[in-house]
Amino acid sequence: MRQNHYTKTQLENLQGQSPEGSSPLAPTRQRRIKGQNLITMKFSVWRFSYKVLTTFCLLGLTAASGPQGNIKDIELKIGILQRFGENPTAKLQLEPTKGDRLKLRFKIGNKQQTLITQKPVKLETVMQALPKPVVEEVVVLGTYRTFETAEDSANKWRSQGIKVEIAQPERWQVWAKRDVYNTPLLRRLLFQSIQATDENTAYIDTKIKKQIPRISWVVNGQRYSLNSLEISTDKNLIRVNKTEKPENAQLYAGQLNLQPNAYGTYTLVNQVPLETYLRGVVPYEIGTNAPKAAVEAQAIIARTYALRNLRRFAADNYQLCADTHCQVYNGLNGTAANTDKAIAATRNMVLTYKNQLVDALYSSTTGGVTASFSDIWNGEDRPYLRPVVDTPTNFWNLSQQSLADENNFQRFISLQQGFNESNWDMFRWHKESRIEDIAKDLQKFLRVKNSPYAKFKTIKAMAVVKRSESGRILEFAVKTDIGTFTLHKDEVRSAFAAPVSTLFYIEPLNKGKPDLWGYAFIGGGLGHGVGLSQTGAQNLAKLGWSSPKILQFYYPGTQIKILSNEIAF
Repeated sequence: MRQNHYTKTQLENLQGQSPEGSSPLAPTRQRRIKGQNLITMKFSVWRFSYKVLTTFCLLGLTAASGPQGNIKDIELKIGILQRFGENPTAKLQLEPTKGDRLKLRFKIGNKQQTLITQKPVKLETVMQALPKPVVEEVVVLGTYRTFETAEDSANKWRSQGIKVEIAQPERWQVWAKRDVYNTPLLRRLLFQSIQATDENTAYIDTKIKKQIPRISWVVNGQRYSLNSLEISTDKNLIRVNKTEKPENAQLYAGQLNLQPNAYGTYTLVNQVPLETYLRGVVPYEIGTNAPKAAVEAQAIIARTYALRNLRRFAADNYQLCADTHCQVYNGLNGTAANTDKAIAATRNMVLTYKNQLVDALYSSTTGGVTASFSDIWNGEDRPYLRPVVDTPTNFWNLSQQSLADENNFQRFISLQQGFNESNWDMFRWHKESRIEDIAKDLQKFLRVKNSPYAKFKTIKAMAVVKRSESGRILEFAVKTDIGTFTLHKDEVRSAFAAPVSTLFYIEPLNKGKPDLWGYAFIGGGLGHGVGLSQTGAQNLAKLGWSSPKILQFYYPGTQIKILSNEIAF
């Protein structure tokens, strides 16, 4: 996950999105390969200990190895429109480029059909009444802001012998595996056993459906209504327009598949080669005006991030999304010569640690110090993701002035100059919120988590209880009329609207009145702050640092390597 890094307006829009970012934005933010003689093996999705080549096979990918064993022609599956049909009036137009034609493939019964047209095709949602109501339900074991925390929770359930899957109907959730707990009796027995262990976040999500969305389109005067569709062109270029305005059409390379997902709607999936995918990521992640070394660093970690995160949407039969839950991917509209050159110059280069792909997290702005993985999410720390003071010449010794100490932390946040991000407007921020607004946001967050504390009426006090070495909030206590509870780590960004990172402290405000008016949130950075800072990397590049030196700075102990079957996931 990571964070985008654009105009102030664009950043404000991104901040309004739910999760994460830790796209790597989110922080700030979350393919198929042609191949020969690959061995298919059974494997556990969450264990990535096999060699890269084998792992690709397991994920339904294929690859061709060159003379040096390099992986080539990797094809990814990106969900560019994740829940089409959720809005019953949703429309989507597919257009060929000039002189080309659309090829639409689908099945009617067991017979494959192909339609060819040079005209745009408009996909529309049609609500189809069911002969009788259908009950759909799933046991939700937890709801989370990020995939990383959801995956850690999923692994804990698996260690208890419970089969689970990770889904994203809106926020990330861990579900009891649907094809295992596939009857009402099994689901209720599981739920009862979980309740006996005092697990308060689990619930059975039951929906009664009287109608379902179907996708309809017209070609040559005939209307079709099916639930899957393959779209390709002779030139491997397709325009996708999600609005009524022609200028908003986005150009994608490769093939498109419209396919059902786990939520009763549809996902438009772009099957695209890895290096072409990067052409639609790098310009939107680092910008087209960034210095050469920073763009090259972004290309390497974007490639690494994609290959390490192919498991994210296994429940929906694709691999990555196109927003800050993964990496921002907008097709070929925003390509530029300098970003294309950086991608070509780093072709097949990935970042590794002990010959394994690193967890290539990055964000827009660290606030002056990077965070450890466990500062933000639950799970094991990565040795190469640790606190680094984000300055070209370090003037703050974390071993002697730990930011876990509240006095040290507030003094650090008061510093403005000498950092790689000093000139960026999100480096430091001060936001004030009324107590009524804080309570409203917190209640909404707790309802989503199915917390019993969602029923509180008033907030009496709030306080930071514990910080990490990097200054990130680990525990945040809220005292209410029905009791005191604790928010952990990245939960504080979901629970409150004001903070855009977990690098902050609070001050109570009275505004000249005897009662508490609200709180000031005073902090720095935008996003999770783990790994590379896109803002900081640009400053280091301007100072003459090379892309390997920049990556070594943000990911200590790592190495850049050419992707091959010797690199393990």
